[in-house]
Amino acid sequence: MSLPNWPGVIENYREFLSVSESTKIVTLKEGGTPLLPLLRIPDIIKAPISLYVKLEGQNPTGSFKDRGMTLAVTKALEKGAKALICASTGNTSASAAAYGVRAGLKVYVVIPEGNIAKGKLAQAVMHQSVVIQVQGLFDQALEVVRDVSKTHPVALVNSVNPDRIEGQQTVAFEICDVLGSAPTFHFLPVGNAGNITASWMGFKKYRDIGRIAALPKMVGVQAEGAAPIVLGHVVPNPRTIASAIRIGNPASWTGATNASVESGGEIIAASDEHILEAYRMLAREEGVFCEPASAASLAGVIAYARKGLFRQGDVVVCTLTGHGLKDPETALSVPYTHISVPPSREAVLEVLGF
Repeated sequence: MSLPNWPGVIENYREFLSVSESTKIVTLKEGGTPLLPLLRIPDIIKAPISLYVKLEGQNPTGSFKDRGMTLAVTKALEKGAKALICASTGNTSASAAAYGVRAGLKVYVVIPEGNIAKGKLAQAVMHQSVVIQVQGLFDQALEVVRDVSKTHPVALVNSVNPDRIEGQQTVAFEICDVLGSAPTFHFLPVGNAGNITASWMGFKKYRDIGRIAALPKMVGVQAEGAAPIVLGHVVPNPRTIASAIRIGNPASWTGATNASVESGGEIIAASDEHILEAYRMLAREEGVFCEPASAASLAGVIAYARKGLFRQGDVVVCTLTGHGLKDPETALSVPYTHISVPPSREAVLEVLGF
């Protein structure tokens, strides 16, 4: 949830974005999300660091996609678009659907059949988007919508759209504005790789204008079963519990590689087991409920801590890309305490141990 008087990322960072005074801004007051210090996890993982999470799940549609979507849809409307189209594993479709409604545009979302979390699909459905399920993977869906947008009057709002990347860079501005500098490390999940590309762009822009003196090391985290950048080749059939990063051929592959190399960071892979470990740890220890893909960033931090790669006093930020309610199926697959009792005071007290 944004701050009470928060104007949205375009108005707040207008000087850094490609809009004019006459641009009609399409916004749901996205951005302004909390940068939350973690209280217990640094001690649990034995890391001598200050650890923060950027809660991008508190954007209007529950994910970081809104930062880029506000600018992509604003520019599409400015250019005269009558409809929007995207391929999506879920979060992009939810965001495009909401911002399309806000702009008064028809929205077509193309998703891989059977490979989208219900929480995300529900958003696209409720916003009255036309949902097209392809009998294939996300990468194939993206190829189709790219081809369609080249020959027909529909605006493509995937992260291959440079306006999306430009809007998403605002997360780096916010992190620096809160910390007063860049973090030592910035860990992010990597699926289609637009987020790490955009964040690195934002940090460099703030450095270039003198807002920060140093740049962070960018560490992108892919799921082991969907780690084309780590492996160095396309993964034709990506597999992971973290559906938002289940992508075998990232559109922003080069941008992610450049971010990691230029910053002195890297792209690493985490197993589903370690992603779920981080997912549960955030909820259990810090009261933070994120979708599984988000927890890949913390899984990367845990891996670094186990290898002793942090120094005393390092400031580390993890981007948590989406809210846990995006994927309720995974949350409910975790064993939990469920006790059935009669509707009586005595029965409840017995469970409480009194």
